[in-house]
Amino acid sequence: MNSTDDTITTYAKAPAKTVTTDGTTYAYRELGPKEGIPVIFFVHLAATLDNWDPRIVDPIAKTRHVITFDNKGVGGSSGKVPDSVEAMADDAYEFIKALGFDQVDIFSFSLGGMIAQDLVVKHPELVRRLVLTGTGPRGGKDIDKVAGTTYWDILRATLTRSDPKEFLFFNRNATGKPAAKAFVKRLEERTEDRDAKIKTRAFQTQLKAIKKYGRSTPADLSKVTQPTLIANGDNDRMVPSVLSEDLHRRIAGSELVMYADSGHGGIFQFHEQFAPLAVEFLNR
Repeated sequence: MNSTDDTITTYAKAPAKTVTTDGTTYAYRELGPKEGIPVIFFVHLAATLDNWDPRIVDPIAKTRHVITFDNKGVGGSSGKVPDSVEAMADDAYEFIKALGFDQVDIFSFSLGGMIAQDLVVKHPELVRRLVLTGTGPRGGKDIDKVAGTTYWDILRATLTRSDPKEFLFFNRNATGKPAAKAFVKRLEERTEDRDAKIKTRAFQTQLKAIKKYGRSTPADLSKVTQPTLIANGDNDRMVPSVLSEDLHRRIAGSELVMYADSGHGGIFQFHEQFAPLAVEFLNR
């Protein structure tokens, strides 16, 4: 039994676990009190369990059962990365079901937000509340250009020996650069039992899936009746900020928060403002 005293609420200390379903073993971490509806975190392009900002995860885990997981074929999860976002959503559904949950809240970022939308449209009964950050709708304008932006920024990062996320997630200005460095440093707080990095082929397959998603017929998001919180920076180069506004228009009753002078990683740059907002929204 977990008494409140020994409940792990820091992501850096969350135990690594696995669950196997239909031939795929999923790596996941869990923390927070193990009761009520869990909050499942859907991660971004090229990301593993080690890519979640503890300043977002930890505040949510104070009151909620939080679960992060590696998509199929990524990090510690077995199998091959699917070449469509829809198939990734099917995998996420299998993972959630394997853990025995009938209802979940979803916190998603970037590619994770695309996967979350496909999951909600297909399995509306599964999701109670939805957080979509740094993401856009299926068929959204310029989503198919994500690959070009990503490769360009990886090159820029390589030339300056930086983490590509410093270029991809943050503005290259006086506020963005220190925020980027601080974010990358926070991702290193977990020192033991780190996840395996994504393999190049898996990363390329994810990019292919995003391109396909960007060129697809839009999903009918009027079907999304779940309370939805949408957030982004106002200068997102990866998934253009206008797409957050587009999502807000398409999902009736959704709430939209845009952070000024920040990019794709706006929620990480403004974690002090965003984390309490997300906690309040998820605990309603």
